Amino acid sequence: MSDPLFDAEDDAATPLTPEERRDLLPTYITTRAQLNEVEQIGIANADVWAFRRRRDVLDEAFLLALHKRMLGKVWRWAGGFRTTERNIGVEAYKIGLELRMLLDDVRYWIANATYPADEIAVRFHHRLVWVHPFPNGNGRHARMAADLLAVSLGQPRFTWGSVNLVEPAATRAQYVAALKAADGHDLAPLLTFARS
Repeated sequence: MSDPLFDAEDDAATPLTPEERRDLLPTYITTRAQLNEVEQIGIANADVWAFRRRRDVLDEAFLLALHKRMLGKVWRWAGGFRTTERNIGVEAYKIGLELRMLLDDVRYWIANATYPADEIAVRFHHRLVWVHPFPNGNGRHARMAADLLAVSLGQPRFTWGSVNLVEPAATRAQYVAALKAADGHDLAPLLTFARS
């Protein structure tokens, strides 16, 4: 049976389990467009909150709070690590460890000027997406976290294709292709896309 709320997901979107789908908080949402709209409102509010003052984006508690701020009025599981396996990301039981290793790596890169500031932020984004700590919203969360890191390193926010990455589909496909290239250790397309 077709579900207009969840069947419209693209191939690159993280599918939710039936249990995670039941954790949708607003009961009036019946279509993907409504879900996208209410999620975007939460993301916009989280953006204002996150950029209002200096934040330590390399703090696990902050990253969880950021996800909660972004999606907490939409999903009951927002701000908590996923507990189920996915076709992307590390095994659920490794999320905490991998996230701590990522945060330690980024602190080292910054302290030792291992890479230019943009590259540090884009590497952070890519690894955060690769860990895939949440049931959903990982790309949106990682983009905002990378923006916060870039700003803390004295750089402007990234433009990420200058659109919201839901529409147009071609821009989202370009972003996903850049992530896949980074999976293969070619960071150039993601660096270019982040500033496009």
